[in-house]
Amino acid sequence: MLRTESIDHGIREAQRAAEADEIPVVMSGDGLIGQVGGALADTDAAMGIIPGGRGNDLARVLGIPSDPAGAVRVLAAGNIKEIDVGEANGRRFLGIASCGFDSDANRIANEARIMRGNLVYAYAAVRALLAWRPATFTVTLDEKEPISFKGYSVAAANSRAFGGGMFCAPNAELDDGMLDVITVSQVGKLRYIRGVPKAFKGTHLQNDEVDEYRAATVDIKADRDFGVYADGEHLTDLPATLRVLRNALRVIAPPGPLVGPPT
Repeated sequence: MLRTESIDHGIREAQRAAEADEIPVVMSGDGLIGQVGGALADTDAAMGIIPGGRGNDLARVLGIPSDPAGAVRVLAAGNIKEIDVGEANGRRFLGIASCGFDSDANRIANEARIMRGNLVYAYAAVRALLAWRPATFTVTLDEKEPISFKGYSVAAANSRAFGGGMFCAPNAELDDGMLDVITVSQVGKLRYIRGVPKAFKGTHLQNDEVDEYRAATVDIKADRDFGVYADGEHLTDLPATLRVLRNALRVIAPPGPLVGPPT
């Protein structure tokens, strides 16, 4: 076991292990897992995961137990899945890349180091909402006619969940070569915050202000500056082009379908 000093250090050590025909196992949160997974994409290496962060959303969707003993049993079983890897302006991610209101909430959550689990994301959402003003987004899906709207956010989902169990894109698949694109148009702040708990069950898609699309390539612009966050990390800034590297990463995970929102 090696304690990493930074994300870059973790990536280097994982690559070194892969080059030595070893299996790099990442015990961390989605940030380090996402960056190591991106670095190992398009190689023959398989990556193991032991959830060790605040959100653990990729492990949740893959069905990897949150307790270390259960995660180790999955590693010992050795079942391998091939999953897609997303790219935002060339920066790779495994989960959901989002911008707009989500950019502000992610930044606040990352600054709140002493909180854990869903509490930090709820806190970040409330803090971000107090200062929020609507933005105008332009989204182009697979080079079709652009979609423009005024509202809160755009999310391009490779996986189903982010934010510690919020199933932003409950229909997303990790191996279909597509991004599920979720947009949230303008509504009052009270209605928006009332809709946040629905995301934990994936029922927010029923709201009129929420739209769902699918595309292999997504271009996003906005009328003011926003960072693009994925796996809890700041990847790049708008304007951004997002695409999918299909079945580019091998991960050790339980067999069977992906885990969806609780019923």
